[in-house]
Amino acid sequence: MAIVTLLTDSGESDHYVAAIKAKIISVNPGIRVEDISHKIKPGDIAHAAFVLRGVFRDFPKGTVHLVGVDSTGNRGDAYIALQLEDHFFVGCDNGLFGLISEKPHQQLVELNAINSISTTFPERDVFAHAASKLASGVSITNLGKPMSLFKKMIDRQVKATKKQITGCIVRVDNVGNLITNISKETFDLLSKEKGYTIQFGGEKFRKMHTQYSQAEQGECFIVFNSLNLLEIGIYKGNASELLGLGYDSTVNIVFDE
Repeated sequence: MAIVTLLTDSGESDHYVAAIKAKIISVNPGIRVEDISHKIKPGDIAHAAFVLRGVFRDFPKGTVHLVGVDSTGNRGDAYIALQLEDHFFVGCDNGLFGLISEKPHQQLVELNAINSISTTFPERDVFAHAASKLASGVSITNLGKPMSLFKKMIDRQVKATKKQITGCIVRVDNVGNLITNISKETFDLLSKEKGYTIQFGGEKFRKMHTQYSQAEQGECFIVFNSLNLLEIGIYKGNASELLGLGYDSTVNIVFDE
């Protein structure tokens, strides 16, 4: 079954999302449209990239992901479609797609370059049309002008040595849990047969959990979550508020000598 996912900063109180869906199914009523989220803060590319990176691989290969985040934010940003990790992505070339994967793209075209239309609603008038065509089996090369490169932002990087891993909080989720950019792979590689201390704010911990519920109510837990990223929280509490930490706060793992 052809699938198109939607990730936008349009919210849910206006007609925008419904109009995008209407355009897709008007081209092909057989397309299955799945919502990822429409509650991205307007123009929040970092949040959108975090959400998309965390979920797009869970969909079948060949899925088309329409991204309408900051779509009219910067003059000169092209509208593009690309194939990446055997998935298709349609949206604005504003740097977001460069944050979702480190692998090279397979194909890339500029939309709206041959038969250009002027619109204040590219999500419906450009992206939805292209996404529905891709989901219907039309080759990406038939949708626009070939491109060689698209914009890439530099994501926050973890600093890792034999003595210490330094990362930061990249997302505060809906319940106040603090998700970092420290991966389980990096931790496992450097922590073999070593003790360690996890430091953030004024707190220090020498224990890692495997489940949220291993902490008592009101206590701090530290786990590697389903994305294999280090996550800090307060069991049945809001860690961001209680610990005074937020986006870009530093988290260190210091290894015993």
